Amino acid sequence: MESGRRKGLSGVLSSLSLVCVLLDLQLDGVLGATHVEIEHHLEMGRKLLAAGQLAEALSHYHSAVEGDSKNYLTYYKRAAVFLAMGKSKSALPDLTRAIQLKPDFLAARLQRGNILLKQGNTQEARADFQAVLQGSQDHAEAHDQLLRAEELEELQEEVQSTHLHGDYSAMVNVLDRIIEISPWDPDFRELRAECYIRLGEPRKAIQDLTPTTRLRNDNRAAFLKLSKLHYSLGEHQEALSHVRECLKLDQDDKDCFSHYKQVKKVSKQLDSAEELISEQRYQEAMEKYESVMKTEPDVPFYTNKAKERICHCLVKNHRSYEAVDLCSEAHQRDPRNSNILRDRAEAYIQNQDYEKAVEDYQEAKEFDDKQEIREGLDRAQKLLKLSLKRDYYKILGVPRNANKQEIIKAYRKLAQQWHPDNFQSEAEKKDAEKKFIDIASAKEVLTNPEMRQKFDAGEDPLDPENQQGGGGGGNHGWPFDFNPFGSGNFYFKFQHN
Repeated sequence: MESGRRKGLSGVLSSLSLVCVLLDLQLDGVLGATHVEIEHHLEMGRKLLAAGQLAEALSHYHSAVEGDSKNYLTYYKRAAVFLAMGKSKSALPDLTRAIQLKPDFLAARLQRGNILLKQGNTQEARADFQAVLQGSQDHAEAHDQLLRAEELEELQEEVQSTHLHGDYSAMVNVLDRIIEISPWDPDFRELRAECYIRLGEPRKAIQDLTPTTRLRNDNRAAFLKLSKLHYSLGEHQEALSHVRECLKLDQDDKDCFSHYKQVKKVSKQLDSAEELISEQRYQEAMEKYESVMKTEPDVPFYTNKAKERICHCLVKNHRSYEAVDLCSEAHQRDPRNSNILRDRAEAYIQNQDYEKAVEDYQEAKEFDDKQEIREGLDRAQKLLKLSLKRDYYKILGVPRNANKQEIIKAYRKLAQQWHPDNFQSEAEKKDAEKKFIDIASAKEVLTNPEMRQKFDAGEDPLDPENQQGGGGGGNHGWPFDFNPFGSGNFYFKFQHN
């Protein structure tokens, strides 16, 4: 019986041995295939990385890491791809894993130290640089980076001291160097942004805050602050964009939602007002801008913007005297705004106050030398020059936007008043004749669309100097066969005593 038991046990052991051998053979085959596959992924990753195809290279390195989680080089190479893609946060765990697998891997330690230093982690960065120097005393880069880490620690202490004294300009100077060494540290960028806000430089604050939204995983505070900064500058679309990013991170964030409602309301009013202006519905546009000032009375930009655009609408509606008053108020609020000066110049032109129009266009040109301003200045100067000769609107006593009926009515009244037959003495007749010719000339120009357009552009169509070949001819120098005493609806006969 004992012999039989031994034979049975021996058979079981033999069977187990055979299974183990078979398993070993199968594992050898699998591992061999995996090794080949890993090498393939590493080679493809290297080629794609060299070609700049980072996403494809990363995919192959992912496969290599999954295939062999104990190979420190696969982690290191994947970290290199992450760094090339600007994803230092993703590279850091891979470098740490490579160092865990191979503590004397100096290249990985140096690379990790560089990332930690840029993130502002001076103690951990120093430890990595010192480890590199222990393994290679003459390592120049590690030595230089260690000095930078020590400098950064000193600067961090200095900025804290300066902060206590509230010297924001001095803080900015120190922070400039800190951020140069550790550009990926959001704390110091946010601190410098706060300094810029205190110094009244919101644009620079925006430049610092923008990258912090990527340097922190959930930086709702930065998105909200960016939105408020853009909003204060009147950039309501940018403000909406940033506050929406905040709400994407947490739709229940009370501060972001409250600000979102305010920005959305003002943005809608502004967009609607501009659409009304594009449709030439100026009165309705002015009412919208009045609503903007009521909705947002605490941000100066929106009051200034509203007054600027209401000034524009008044000019377009030919309410020139009101426009001059409002444009002047807007100009006091925003003295360097060329649009306000342009609109006030146009209001002055409507009031036939050409000297002031020229002055406003000249001032606007100092701030903005765009074509519209240059053309406006040229037209105002021509109108001023013409006004020193004859201003047909002034002669008839009609506004520049008078229609044809109003012009003819004014002409008839003045023609009857100043007809030379109404006067007795020769001196009075001569003065009346001159006046009558001016009245008839004004009617001829202002009732002819083409001639009126030329005059409005600063050219007198009845000036012989503007005619090819000069003046002269059978009508005493008047072009277009113009006869002030025998044309149009009237024929005046002189009666001499």
